[in-house]
Amino acid sequence: MFLIVILAMVAGFLALRLYMVLGKRTGHEQPLPKPAEDRAPLTLVQRPTEIAGESREPVSRLVEPKAEAGIRAIIAGDSSFDVARFLDGSKAAYRMILEAFWKGDEEELAWLAEDDVREAFVAAIEARNTAGHVLENRLVSIERAVISDATLEGKVARITVRFDADIAAVTRDAENTVIAGSMSDAVETHDAWTFARTLKSSDPNWKLADTDEA
Repeated sequence: MFLIVILAMVAGFLALRLYMVLGKRTGHEQPLPKPAEDRAPLTLVQRPTEIAGESREPVSRLVEPKAEAGIRAIIAGDSSFDVARFLDGSKAAYRMILEAFWKGDEEELAWLAEDDVREAFVAAIEARNTAGHVLENRLVSIERAVISDATLEGKVARITVRFDADIAAVTRDAENTVIAGSMSDAVETHDAWTFARTLKSSDPNWKLADTDEA
């Protein structure tokens, strides 16, 4: 699993910039923490569309055949769902969650991930802190994001996105000595992250529900 890889590497990676669908934040800014109710929702979607309708890229490049039936079911259950906007939001979430993990920001993880995923991240953060390790990493690029699976069970939608990314990772010990990684050599990563949301609920957020290697 992706989380096992994180633990094995004593956790990797740092976001270069973050972009939210409803606002912008960068990893170089240090804003005061906001109460949970003041945060912009990670909706991942904004305008209605058909799976075969207009999009900035051909739908065949955004949704793999295995996922098409599930995406159609989700659109039928929520006409506001948009494939391209969802993928834009999922890439933003990928960056935000990685940065929160790298920084050890448990509060940020709490509203971005479901409880069991958050707890796994927190356990990895605690292990890293116990070892006295500090991360100096960055997400170089997300080369590709595609919907590889999608289901609708009752009102709960689950969408799996496969991310192909380049990540530079450096781990330092308590004496600031580099013990792993290099900022000059990016490593190709292939992750499959599943996001979940109850359709037509009052909570517009999609949360990370599962992680795996692609």
